[in-house]
Amino acid sequence: MDIPGLPARRAALHLIDAVLRRGETLDQAAGGALAKVRGDADRALARAIAGEALRWRQDLDTLIDSATKMALAEDAKARAVLQIMLAQVLRLETPPHAVIATGLPLLMGGPRRLAHGVFSTLMKREARLPAVPTLPEAAATRWGERADAIAAGLVEPPQLDIALRNPAETAEWAERMGGVSLMPGHLRLPRGSAIDLLPGFRDGAWWVQDLAASLPARLLGPGEGKRVLDLCAAPGGKTMQLAAQGWQVTALDNAKRRLERLGDNLKRTMLEAEVVLADALTWEPEEKFDAILLDAPCTATGTARRHPDVLHRISPRQIDEMAELQARLLERAAGWLKPGGRLIYAVCSLEAAEGEEQAAPAGLTVLPIEAAELPEGLAPTAEGFLRTDPGMLAEVGGLDGFFVARWVKD
Repeated sequence: MDIPGLPARRAALHLIDAVLRRGETLDQAAGGALAKVRGDADRALARAIAGEALRWRQDLDTLIDSATKMALAEDAKARAVLQIMLAQVLRLETPPHAVIATGLPLLMGGPRRLAHGVFSTLMKREARLPAVPTLPEAAATRWGERADAIAAGLVEPPQLDIALRNPAETAEWAERMGGVSLMPGHLRLPRGSAIDLLPGFRDGAWWVQDLAASLPARLLGPGEGKRVLDLCAAPGGKTMQLAAQGWQVTALDNAKRRLERLGDNLKRTMLEAEVVLADALTWEPEEKFDAILLDAPCTATGTARRHPDVLHRISPRQIDEMAELQARLLERAAGWLKPGGRLIYAVCSLEAAEGEEQAAPAGLTVLPIEAAELPEGLAPTAEGFLRTDPGMLAEVGGLDGFFVARWVKD
């Protein structure tokens, strides 16, 4: 059936199914789900539909259940189709007739009349979503008293943050690109910018990096030629930061393809680093480092603004597994530091088990993070750590959720 726009909607359905049934990330699922979708615009539309359906899933289900006499099964295909139909109307402002024309064919041989009836009933009621998405109960419980603020920070996908190779040129680039800067070396641009067409991209003047993600490397300060190890380095945002700050960087990761991206980014920005393909759990350095940045593998729940799949696929088991891996990496990293060396530990996670509950390895002492090192509106915790979440800096567009600790070797 050759219906314009139908492949994008079918792909969105496959993306959601991959997240909810197989526990895949949207990025992992994209290769297969988008294979038959032609054109960048339709691929982007499929991602947008799936993302909004996942972001507002709890509230979309509430609407659907309000218009059915008997509740649809949670995994019923008709429920998933209605989710993407409603997400288009209520979030992407797609005309209802276009939604019907591209939604009901997804139920060929199934309950099309039921889906049409539910959708029509909700349109007649002028159904609306709440101002803030409702979090899945498990996530809301884990995030405690900050849950409501975090939910408010998830209403919209984030704007585009970039990190400048030369922070001294912040004002010049802000004027040239029409961006807003929240601290030297940072610019925030409108969402939807074509990255490779923006001024300075081909010249390597900047790279894409969320404001929160840029803070761990900033907290190491100027390198002055000293040696730093960037653990779990790919795709390279922190490696480029450290090199631009004057550090002699060793960038280690166990993912070959992601390291190739790191190499491409270094070449584009004309920055240098020693790139090592190895497993941090078995690798041993020839000599110790003045500083180490461990941006550890994590559940990435702090990236829910741009990756709403994490709201639905992260379980306590995954959190525990990640926390155990992080502790092993921390212990190894601590052994590679020179006396007086500094270790930055960072995770883009909102989970306390991956952040506040991670104990300092033996022989390390907290080097407190100072408010003067952070963007206006952020402050260190009483323990001298940094905790950010999507509900912070809301008045200027928010930021990802991160936990950052800084320790010094005795």
